[in-house]
Amino acid sequence: MKTSSLVLGAAVAALVSHAAWTQEAHPDMSFFITSEGPGDGANLGGLEGADEHCQQLAESVGAGGKTWRAYLSATAADVEPAVNARDRIGDGPWYNAEGERVAESVDDLHSENNNLGKQTSLSEKGEQINGRGDSPNMHDILTGSQADGTVSAEGNTCSNWTSSASDGSAEVGHHDRQGGGPDPTSWNSAHPSRGCGQADLQGTGGNGLFYCFAID
Repeated sequence: MKTSSLVLGAAVAALVSHAAWTQEAHPDMSFFITSEGPGDGANLGGLEGADEHCQQLAESVGAGGKTWRAYLSATAADVEPAVNARDRIGDGPWYNAEGERVAESVDDLHSENNNLGKQTSLSEKGEQINGRGDSPNMHDILTGSQADGTVSAEGNTCSNWTSSASDGSAEVGHHDRQGGGPDPTSWNSAHPSRGCGQADLQGTGGNGLFYCFAID
């Protein structure tokens, strides 16, 4: 009985160790979609809160030694100038959680040559995010950006990522490069959401997720 308990204990420890190991991201990982949002719709605590969320998720898979930034734009407010998502994310190249290159540079990222799509735009855990045809659909990714990575011309940033109200809107992209909207195949600028609350985002095919990039 005692021997059986020891064997069982060793087996459980091995499984736990294996599970922990499989959650470690590829050492080259420098890009991911958040596996979950903060949970308050598009209220991410501003750009700073979004960056912190990226950092925490990266740390959870052993990639916290890099500096992470959310791919989000913000409109000019008070004395603060507008912020373009493309200017926040470093120079590249960027790799997903499996070590596969998704873009070589900022210009490559915002071109038709990038390697973004459902198969490659993975979470920090290396998992695919639900897309069109999955239940629930979560392919709407918050960006507040135009296709070139600059801030939304309509100001669709949900009060610069501090609002979860039903009024307002966030520009989103489709990580699976399909669906509806003015530009359904765009990874970063497919259409605006119908509101800023969690239910609003879910109602248009999202879940408050966003892209994270390592800048070093």
